[in-house]
Amino acid sequence: MPPYPNLVSDSTLVQETIELLRLCGGRANASQIVDAVFKVSHIDEELAGLLVGDLVKDDRRFKIIDGKIIELQAHHCESQCLDELDFVVVDIEATGAKMPPNRIIELGAYRIRRRKIIDSFLTLVNPEITIPRFVMALTGITNEMVKQAPLFAEVAPQWLEFVQDAVLIAHNAPFDTSFLNHEIARVYPGHRMVNPHLCTVLLSRRTVPGLTNYRLDTVADHFSIPIFDRHRAGSDALATAEVFIRILDRLEELGVKDLAAARSFQLPPLKPTKSSSQPHFLPLVSGF
Repeated sequence: MPPYPNLVSDSTLVQETIELLRLCGGRANASQIVDAVFKVSHIDEELAGLLVGDLVKDDRRFKIIDGKIIELQAHHCESQCLDELDFVVVDIEATGAKMPPNRIIELGAYRIRRRKIIDSFLTLVNPEITIPRFVMALTGITNEMVKQAPLFAEVAPQWLEFVQDAVLIAHNAPFDTSFLNHEIARVYPGHRMVNPHLCTVLLSRRTVPGLTNYRLDTVADHFSIPIFDRHRAGSDALATAEVFIRILDRLEELGVKDLAAARSFQLPPLKPTKSSSQPHFLPLVSGF
């Protein structure tokens, strides 16, 4: 296991173990897990403990009790007040929209603590493949610029140290986090970041309703936040960080105080089903 506490196994067996533990109220015998996940029945209890222990070792999502009970650990930051958390606002530029085969060419991030930007992480990345012309035109990043830049494998340790236990924030978070985890899995096979994330696209839709669209330019303009170099990771991440600070103010006004509440709040509200006072009649069907 890589020496970074924010990396966890991306194994299907681990995910199935998590789902089983949730169904069992957060705790189960190792023999139950071996039976349901490994599909091996009537195994010795001690051997079951060794098998499951090896599967989840060094993964902070699990606690092993007496070598035979596996307990799912609640993420400690879920109940924390938003002002007690560190956030890392990230933006990436890549050779294309889909991975694979595309790779990251620039990574920019800012750390927020108590609604203030306190640190930054900015680097070009050598993607080891050619940057398409349309991406060079969009970003201004050329093949010559990234030729001497570090590979992601060289950047990854510093990136994981920078992020630590922070909550990740991005404008269209699934895109950025998926790309980052894809790159991380190339360096640390079978692993991904465990950090929870929030999306400023979703949050801005809830906190600033009525905008014509929720592209970064539009949301930033609503808050009078300049973007000095659009489609460069550092500039876009800085604008997103400033947007997120404004969103934190809105969340406080709306009574959204902890991470769990913010994660729920960013989801669109369920639309009530329409009910009619008129009676419903079945169609006339022959023989009914």
